[in-house]
Amino acid sequence: MAIHRRARTSGGDPALHYEDGTLTFAEISHRVRQLATILAAGGLRRGDRVAYLGLNSPLFLETLLAAAHLGAVFVPLNFRLAADEVAYLLADAGCHSLVVEPGHRELVEGIVRSDPGSIPVRRCYLDGKAPGSSREMWRSLTGDTADGTAPEAVEPDDADIAMLMYTSGTTGRPKGVILTYGNLWWNQANVHAAVDIRPREATLAVAPLFHIGGLNAFTLGVLVRGGAVVLHRRFDPQTCLRDVARHRVASMFMVPIMYAALLRCEEFATTDLSSLRAAVVAGAPVPPALVTEYAGRGVALQQAWGLTETAPFATHLPPELVRTHPASAGFAMPYSEVRVVHPETGSPLTLPDAQGELCVRGPNVTPGYWNDPEATRAAFDADGWFHTGDLGHLDERGLCFVVDRIKDLIISGGENISPAEIERVLAELPHVRDVAVVGLPHSEWGETPVAVLCPGEGTAPTLDEVRDFAAKALARFKWPSRLLCLEALPRNAAGKIDRAAVRALAAAAFGPAARCEPFTAESRTQ
Repeated sequence: MAIHRRARTSGGDPALHYEDGTLTFAEISHRVRQLATILAAGGLRRGDRVAYLGLNSPLFLETLLAAAHLGAVFVPLNFRLAADEVAYLLADAGCHSLVVEPGHRELVEGIVRSDPGSIPVRRCYLDGKAPGSSREMWRSLTGDTADGTAPEAVEPDDADIAMLMYTSGTTGRPKGVILTYGNLWWNQANVHAAVDIRPREATLAVAPLFHIGGLNAFTLGVLVRGGAVVLHRRFDPQTCLRDVARHRVASMFMVPIMYAALLRCEEFATTDLSSLRAAVVAGAPVPPALVTEYAGRGVALQQAWGLTETAPFATHLPPELVRTHPASAGFAMPYSEVRVVHPETGSPLTLPDAQGELCVRGPNVTPGYWNDPEATRAAFDADGWFHTGDLGHLDERGLCFVVDRIKDLIISGGENISPAEIERVLAELPHVRDVAVVGLPHSEWGETPVAVLCPGEGTAPTLDEVRDFAAKALARFKWPSRLLCLEALPRNAAGKIDRAAVRALAAAAFGPAARCEPFTAESRTQ
């Protein structure tokens, strides 16, 4: 495995900078072997799934690497999810083991108490700071210990599954995106062919690692090539600016809201950003003004586009085109193809600027969805093109422009939110006949969920009541920020909710007020 090879050739070099401490490649390799020993003693074997629940930390990466050491499949969980959501993902993935940070222990044990069969038998509670105590922190229902030496590292094939990453779907249930070792490797081949990334340079990892952008835009690739990862547990703009200068960071990936937050810092104007050659922005619509402001500061904010299913990048805008094409997501990556098809017929649209659904093909693209052959068949055509559900066009040079989403997902602060998932929960509200959830513009988060309800008998619920009800099953960032009550929801001829009409009604009802949200950025990250 690459980390163990790095430990042999340059073991004293820094691998992770985290909370003012540093771990070398030799230390990371030792910790990975130790955790692999613990997991193997608990019965984890090649092909089994091991989940991680916690914030960004060395333990996240160590769990991923320990899974790879054993040939197991890594399942990173969104640390913002509610208990019901965590239980569903663990069951859907069929996880054998679960590594948990102490801060999430109460949530996990609460699930165990309410439904013992919903959590894997093997549970490991670690804080990532005391590897020597890891063996004592192993917990299992059978009382197994973790004595012994680490098994030999497995050499995986390109087609072997490396991880399952769950992403919100329009059906209302998250889908497990299969990412193979080949998918992860080819994305890095794309990145290092298109982006100015050099061996042994530092990258800043501040986006959540449970998202493919935070994990595989730069983090894994830089680590494997002997560079240092400056890892942040949470996003703090002042700390980010400090560490860019302190560690001479050369690359970083953030969603637009993060880059905008850096701009608002007083320190932004005086921070030394001269080392930063590869500042990539993706994960949500990118305001051209944001790109222009960074260009004025001497930083080429390079827009990229992709999905979890493309591991993550399908396109990238070269820095020399940032000033002239600030609205473009760039060219197809070197080992990927992008084309536009008619959204209904699937026929290729070859004329420049013809608008349609963006499709991607290449070795970085997922082979499909976990235990969901129907969703896999729906996402791919007979020629292997993945249909993204995004609306866009290519100009005469092949530059990609993403216009909108054909799918109904709401993107809020870089998080994908499924309206159907929220609707399924709110449909259980007492005295509610009908419900729809749409996204409205938000000046800070990009979009925010708005609930539109048709009350039945009795008093219509208040926004606070709706949010309290949602809190039982949904992560905080999915709670509706506005509530509109109607006599009936507009529907089309097929009887389906006309979301465009619902969105127009909500926008008319709230106007500029819809851009405000009743909770703070700090509370959102809890």
